[in-house]
Amino acid sequence: MARLIAARRTAVVPRGGAFSRLSLEDLAAPVLQACLADAGLGVDQVDEVILSNALGAGGNPARRVALAAGVPDRVAGLTIDRQCAGGLDAILLARALVDSGAADVVLAGGAESYSRRPLRLRTDPDGGPPVAYDEAPFTPWPDRDPSMAEAAEALATRLGITRARQEAWATDSHAKALKSDLSAEIVPLLGMTADAFPRRLSSGLLARAPVVHGSITAATAAVAADGAAFCLVASDRVARGRGLAILGGATVGGNPVEPGLAPLAAIARISQGEPLAMAEIMEAYAVQAIAVVEGAGIDPAIVNRGGGGLARGHPVGASGAVLAVRLFHGLQEGRGLAAIAAAGGIGTALLVAASGA
Repeated sequence: MARLIAARRTAVVPRGGAFSRLSLEDLAAPVLQACLADAGLGVDQVDEVILSNALGAGGNPARRVALAAGVPDRVAGLTIDRQCAGGLDAILLARALVDSGAADVVLAGGAESYSRRPLRLRTDPDGGPPVAYDEAPFTPWPDRDPSMAEAAEALATRLGITRARQEAWATDSHAKALKSDLSAEIVPLLGMTADAFPRRLSSGLLARAPVVHGSITAATAAVAADGAAFCLVASDRVARGRGLAILGGATVGGNPVEPGLAPLAAIARISQGEPLAMAEIMEAYAVQAIAVVEGAGIDPAIVNRGGGGLARGHPVGASGAVLAVRLFHGLQEGRGLAAIAAAGGIGTALLVAASGA
C-alpha cells in the first residue's frame, strides 16, 4: 500500500504579491528538496515527478521542476492539467504507480504562478487578428459551461445558502487560519513562512466586499494566488510504516453545470463507513464548501481546522496538493479526507489513515 511519508508546501500568496517574480521552478524545486530531506531520501531514489499545472503554457513544467530540484536526468517528469483537482490527481497517479510496482518513490503535487501565467490568444481561422481570452472552455457546449462564479451563485440559489451563511463560513475560515501555526509544513521562500492572506473579517468589511455574482462576493470567493505543494508517495519497502497510508482515492465527472457538487460522488466512491478525524475541503467558494460538507454528511468541526482556501487563496493546480499537505501535518490518528471540485464538473477525493487507524 502506498504511503505519504513527507509533505511540504510554500506559503500561498495572492497574485502580484511576494512570489510575483518567481517561475514555477523557483516555487516548486525547494518544496521537492524539502520533501526528500524530511523523508531522509536522496534525489537518486526518485522514480518520477508528477506536477499539476493549470495556467501555464505547456512545455512539461514537471521536467523543468525536477531538473531544478537536482533530480537525475533519467526522471522524465509528468505534467497534468485537471484544473483545480490536479494537485490531488497527481497524488492519485503516484499512488497507482507505487501500488502497481512501477515505482518506489514519486514526488507528486502541483505548482501555480497566477502572477506569471501566460497571455492567451485565440487565432482567427479567417485571418483576422487573434482574440485574447483568460479562461479556456471546460465543455464543448457554451450553454453548459458557466463561469465558476455563475455556477456558485446557481448552487446558492438552488440550495438556499444565503450570503449571510457564506460570509459566516468565510469569517470562520479566516479566524481559524489566524490562530493556526502552519510553519512546520511551509518551506520558507523569500521570507514567507506563513500564508499571506488571512485577516479578520468584520461586518463592515463583509458589507463592503465587491459583489462577484449575486450572493457571491469577493469575501466568499477564494483569491487567485501563487504557490506550490508536494507529497512524497512511497512503497511499503521505502516507507517502512512511516507516514499516512493511502486508503483510497477517486476522480469522478459530474454535471458540468454544477461543478461544486462533483466531489460528492468521489467521496461516496471511497467512503468506507468509518468516522473521519479530519477533513480538508477546498473552499474555492464558501457556498461550494458548505454544499460539499453538508451533502457528504461531514462534521463541520473537523473541516479545515487551520483555515481553508478562502483564507489562503487558490493557486489552482496546487490547491488539491495543499489539502493533502494539510492532512499529512494535521492528522494524528484515525482517518482523513481531502476533496476538491474542478471546472467542467470534476471532483476528486483522497482518503488516508494515520498509522494504526
